[in-house]
Amino acid sequence: MNPNMPTTVAAKTWKTRPTYTMLIEILSRKGAMADTELFEELNEECSDIGFRDFNQLLLRLEVAGKIRTTSMSRGKRRIELVT
Repeated sequence: MNPNMPTTVAAKTWKTRPTYTMLIEILSRKGAMADTELFEELNEECSDIGFRDFNQLLLRLEVAGKIRTTSMSRGKRRIELVT
């Protein structure tokens, strides 16, 4: 064993739930919300998601008919769950 190598290795674990499931659960609990608020809530549960990935996730869910996005003001969107 090499004395210069660290003795512990940080292991990254897989998420047990997909990110889109977490997003839908947040919307079902809290109701419609602004995209920045939703990103902050999702980031608490899944800290490795960036805003670009978040936008791609929103686009996929909107195309699939699971959520609806509407423009509120410049650069802000309202995200709601489609029932």
